[in-house]
Amino acid sequence: MNQLIQTFQNQQGQFWQALLEHIQISLISIFIAILIAIPLALLLRRYPRVAEPVLQITGIFQTIPSLALLGLLIPFIGIGSLPAIVALVVYAIFPIIQNTYTGLEQIEPSLIEAATAFGMNRRERLMKFELSLAMPFIMAGIRTSTVMVIGTATLAALIGAGGLGNFILLGINMNDVSLILIGAISSALLAVIFSGLLKFLEKAKIKTIIISFFIGLLVLGGSYYQPQAAKHPEITIAGKLGSEPAILINMYKDLIEHDSNIRVNLKSNFGDTTFLYNALKAGKIDIYPEYTGTITSTFLKTPTESTDPAVVWQKAETGIKALNQFAYLSPMKFQNTYALAVKSDFAKKHGLTSISDLSKVTNLTAGFDVEFANRTDGNLGLKRLYGLDLNVKTMQTSLIYKALNTGAVEVAEVYSTDSQIKQYDLTVLKDDKNLFPPYQAAPLMKESLLKKYPELKRILGKLSGKITDQQMIEMNYEVNVEQKSPAQVAQDYLKAQDLI
Repeated sequence: MNQLIQTFQNQQGQFWQALLEHIQISLISIFIAILIAIPLALLLRRYPRVAEPVLQITGIFQTIPSLALLGLLIPFIGIGSLPAIVALVVYAIFPIIQNTYTGLEQIEPSLIEAATAFGMNRRERLMKFELSLAMPFIMAGIRTSTVMVIGTATLAALIGAGGLGNFILLGINMNDVSLILIGAISSALLAVIFSGLLKFLEKAKIKTIIISFFIGLLVLGGSYYQPQAAKHPEITIAGKLGSEPAILINMYKDLIEHDSNIRVNLKSNFGDTTFLYNALKAGKIDIYPEYTGTITSTFLKTPTESTDPAVVWQKAETGIKALNQFAYLSPMKFQNTYALAVKSDFAKKHGLTSISDLSKVTNLTAGFDVEFANRTDGNLGLKRLYGLDLNVKTMQTSLIYKALNTGAVEVAEVYSTDSQIKQYDLTVLKDDKNLFPPYQAAPLMKESLLKKYPELKRILGKLSGKITDQQMIEMNYEVNVEQKSPAQVAQDYLKAQDLI
């Protein structure tokens, strides 16, 4: 519990922003669903023959897995809030339309006949008593949709729409239970609160409900209002999940705002490689730090055979420029590449300093994820280049460090700047035969942005060749273990290096 409270205190700034994003996405989706579903239910009541097929179709939409629906929407409407809202509206419509239609159908025909006998037309009957009688059903449908939407909205973080799902994704990525609990508990509490408010409105008069609806719309609109700031150029810098990208983008922000009049909007933990790359192409973000090896292997589809960092960066720089007219600036010194690690006492006992030294120890058990176990620059390369025949146990990446720390495995696949290297007192073995490709981080942006703000090359170039592997490990450790904010860690480094 103490760890959970401490994590929440350290994440307060990001938490309130994520909570606001979550509420905005959820409420927009619910309001749109209400505006679609209730009129549609009224229309179906007039044409009962098509009611059942329409209800069946809207019900089928709910059977589509949410992740699959988001994936289907991305090619058509991109990433961010819009596809998330569209998907949530699709899920929210069915309970509202079904309950509204059912509520209206439950009205006694004798009441309608009596109202008709008194000279009421269809609109008058609807407004004077039909909606009132059906309202408990309608509100129950809205409650169901609201709870479902608030829970499903956590997936919006997968496509860069923000929300409480960011904490869940970051917690999974960092194997941090506290972050996962913050996201999950907050989402659950939010659903309970809104369900309670709607339960209270079930017994209210129609006028009160309509007024509440419009007040909700006004509050939602007001939440997007931002005071007019001083007129400065503004750019958006985003980062992948994890502490390292968060530290880097904060360094970019500090340097840019210190040396220019450009203001920087940060989007940390924005998503994985694919979403950031597509967001950059779509102009939703302006800069993000990318790794040289990722560009050559993932985007250019032609991994270089060279393990010379300068050669790999040059290929990445020219290749991404030709592919998308992107500018890729000079990289930092550290490499967040694959590495093999052992416990430091194990390394001392067996005299291990390099991967070649592992051949001196027999019957070694290694913990690899499935991808690394089958990569040519992973386990297959260890067999070919180093002649190692390890007893491999495949497991999720988040479990590898625990397995190494508990002695379940003696050797583990790691990333060379992970904070767990310091946390668990590990020794990273030197890749003495250069199996693993270079993965150096550098700013990636459109060439058009660099033409608009040419000073960015000079400003961000101050980090070129800076930050060693050990310095990056220390900074990741400060964020992940000591719970310091990435902004503070980034600023401390820049000041220590006299860069700001």
